[in-house]
Amino acid sequence: MDKGVASAAEAVADIGDGSSIAVGGFGLSGNPMMLIQALLEQGATGLSVVSNNCGVDGWGLGVLLAAGRIRKMTSSYVGENKEFARRYLHGELELELTPQGTLAEKLRAGGAGIAAFYTRTGVGTQVAEGGLPQKYDADGNVVQGSEAKEVRTFAPGGVSDEFVLEESIVTDFALVHAAKGDRHGNLVFNKATRQFGPPAAMAGKICIAQVEELVEPGMIDPDEVHLPGIYVHRILEVGQDIEKPIEKRTVRAAGAAASTKEA
Repeated sequence: MDKGVASAAEAVADIGDGSSIAVGGFGLSGNPMMLIQALLEQGATGLSVVSNNCGVDGWGLGVLLAAGRIRKMTSSYVGENKEFARRYLHGELELELTPQGTLAEKLRAGGAGIAAFYTRTGVGTQVAEGGLPQKYDADGNVVQGSEAKEVRTFAPGGVSDEFVLEESIVTDFALVHAAKGDRHGNLVFNKATRQFGPPAAMAGKICIAQVEELVEPGMIDPDEVHLPGIYVHRILEVGQDIEKPIEKRTVRAAGAAASTKEA
């Protein structure tokens, strides 16, 4: 089955108001920017987005946030986005903070048909005990906190420990960026994009992937496939000349490397 679409606008056309969307990306690495921009132009609002972070001001999911299109974020990191922090603290955005590894597993498990799982992460904190601020009012008062989660004791390897129950995540749609894909939807991710790209794609009932290179079926070695096409429903080629910004560029002062070696 050829899952290719002709344009980003076509790919996101049926994402409606109030949809839940899992979005790949780690920092700004692997942000499906063409799809995000098309969604901005499409106009869907009241979105509930699950992603490691919310881009930065003016890039990635930050453009949807600035336009007031996102109602709720489920993330592990607020990061460099000042508008994210402002909207959250002024009651304009609901936020469900989730430990990073737990978030990735909640997405992967959702795509694998696993309803919930137990993890040590968060035991003894507000993650398990509840009370994490999820929504403020305009005056900075907490009006909604996270609920307490079930904690049970298990003894893996004969050592008793407490584990918190985390429910998996399944979303209406998923938007991801991959380095390469074929027309059947098999995807190859590059480096850090593998952090949240595959699990986000798995969690979406309808997964839309933008790829830098689109090839014919059979041209990707099965051993190289990071995500099988069964999880992908639409695929768009965006080319290899797309912009790929980073949050912060850090360089050494001239001569610093030589001085370090001499020391």
